[in-house]
Amino acid sequence: MSDVAMHAAPSGTAPGATPALEVRGLRTEFPSRAGTVRAVNGVSFAIHRGRILGLVGESGSGKSVTGFSILGLVDPPGRVVAGEVLLEGQDILRLPPGAMRRVRGARIAMVFQDPLMTLNPVLRVGTQMAAAVRAHDPVSKAEALARAERALTIVGIPSPAERLRAYPHQLSGGMRQRVAIATALLHRPAAIIADEPTTALDVSIQGQILAEVRRLADETGTAFLWITHDLSVVSSLADDVCVLYAGRVMERGPADRVIAAPRHPYTAALIGSVPSGHEPGTRLPQLASAPAPPGDDPGCPFRTRCPRAQPDCALPPPDVDFGEGQSALCHHPLEAAA
Repeated sequence: MSDVAMHAAPSGTAPGATPALEVRGLRTEFPSRAGTVRAVNGVSFAIHRGRILGLVGESGSGKSVTGFSILGLVDPPGRVVAGEVLLEGQDILRLPPGAMRRVRGARIAMVFQDPLMTLNPVLRVGTQMAAAVRAHDPVSKAEALARAERALTIVGIPSPAERLRAYPHQLSGGMRQRVAIATALLHRPAAIIADEPTTALDVSIQGQILAEVRRLADETGTAFLWITHDLSVVSSLADDVCVLYAGRVMERGPADRVIAAPRHPYTAALIGSVPSGHEPGTRLPQLASAPAPPGDDPGCPFRTRCPRAQPDCALPPPDVDFGEGQSALCHHPLEAAA
């Protein structure tokens, strides 16, 4: 199976260099009355330093659970049952809880969709950011606040000293999200997982934050896993993309190649649902039925909705390599000119 980031290493990354974050065969399960739900089913990818990987799929595809699984944040009865999460070569899934807490926030961090859910409304921004610094580094409060101010400057927040004295409710949504990103950057982690952090923002603010994230990846060398359902975000931000469906990676490759010439019918359907690709007033194409629930079915999980489905789609689909880092898990992939 080809790894996206392996085929498209960042400028300055030596061939074969250790990825900042590599996930191998990750599986996360949730028991239910109807049986075991395999929310993440053998997901694999790699991200080198300074690269941004877009993890794309519709709601329920397993994107957020993948992020939580990487960080060891899946609540019982859910549990990671298989796989490896290599952070700069170290399998952090095997770490005991205390060691994992020292890694989380320092070497790998997460930015959530709603910063109001992670920022304490009764504490000033500076107090919270300083606490995040001192949780991993034994520095004075003054030094912690100075680092927090520098982090706010890095993400483009004007008058950072003044913002440190503000409460979260005194900041706009875009400003709060920048604070969340700045907090994730406090320890210059090797990787940051961003779980749809711009979904609730208006388009202009979203564009500013995406530009800042692209700049941060280029300048700091931090690897980003950007979880989103918005293909327009992927096309403007990500270097590489993994398309997720029912907990499995359906297609992977350089973002520009996958968006310009998708090979999996599900990827093509996602791209076809973007309104900007159609004349105003025309109906958007729709897929039949609801998404398949993640489970133990060895066949292609998309076959019940796929217009190209054939009887052999009930068999395990092959991982077809199309070269230049692009591959698709499909018996009947689309032609390159599709």
